[in-house]
Amino acid sequence: MTRTATALASWINAIRKTLIARGVDADALMHEAGLDAGAVADPNARYPVAATTRLWRLAVTATGDPALGLAVSRQVNQTTFHALGYTLMASTTLAEAFRRLVRYFRVVTDAADLAFEATAEGYRFRVDVDGVTPRPADESIDAFLTVNVRMCRRLYGPDLTPTRIHLQRPAPADPAPWREALRAPIEFGADVNVVDFPRQPFETPLETANPELARLNEQALASHLARIDQPRVSERAHAAIVDILPNGAPTQAQVAALLHMSPRNLQRKLAAEDTTYQALLDRTRRDLARAYLADPRYTIDEITYLLGFAEASSFARAFKRWTGMSPTACRENGGG
Repeated sequence: MTRTATALASWINAIRKTLIARGVDADALMHEAGLDAGAVADPNARYPVAATTRLWRLAVTATGDPALGLAVSRQVNQTTFHALGYTLMASTTLAEAFRRLVRYFRVVTDAADLAFEATAEGYRFRVDVDGVTPRPADESIDAFLTVNVRMCRRLYGPDLTPTRIHLQRPAPADPAPWREALRAPIEFGADVNVVDFPRQPFETPLETANPELARLNEQALASHLARIDQPRVSERAHAAIVDILPNGAPTQAQVAALLHMSPRNLQRKLAAEDTTYQALLDRTRRDLARAYLADPRYTIDEITYLLGFAEASSFARAFKRWTGMSPTACRENGGG
């Protein structure tokens, strides 16, 4: 089934800055693509992906650079995608950062479906654009994947290298710019866009970790998703749970009231999204617990309070049920 996609104006702004730096009349190209140049100043503005794809085509033609997406990636920084950038930077591990990216990516665009999973060799990050109409430009995929590889190097260290990259785009006449930017073996003309990463860097605690900052920005992201993606009740319920937890375990009735619906209606809508209230509550607590346990500044008693448990023993039993290990063992393992 196809869908019409939109993207945050921040992407357009990154293209615009790249064009201006190269002496190209960016606003004229935006007008030709059917885009309002004035809207890039609005951090919450969204453009149809159909129009952004036209802009990519015009930009590549104007610059004569088929690797333009790699250059655009250099215009993306921590603030480009608002709360999402701060949440990723504050994650305890790269694995946690990518799980958050998958969860909140719709804040940036719904032009792709993301997946992140553990493999026998490490971790795999997948970007699926099948079913999107029109298909996003190859350059936009180049830019997005390069942004995320750069993020990994910024958080973990400059020597981090993917083990292999698969790109659906046709092989360029000169693949050197891609190999220089990504520093990994690249297969062009692949069936899907995939980046494979080694395991150890993705499970190592990061020096930039700040679980409380990550949680606060997650609240902002979940609230934003609730505004732009109203049908997904699970995201709205997740935001409500995160907000209530420090005051005690929220009941389904409390969360339903915050979402202005009955508990039965909440139950029905969550079932339609293949989850339940208890599963959502457990997942939220589990993910927050792992983040807090990876930060030695939080004691077990403090984590117990932040997750809405009355006693540390109750938290320990629940955590053992979720993960198969005790909170202490998880902390010794770096929160993994």
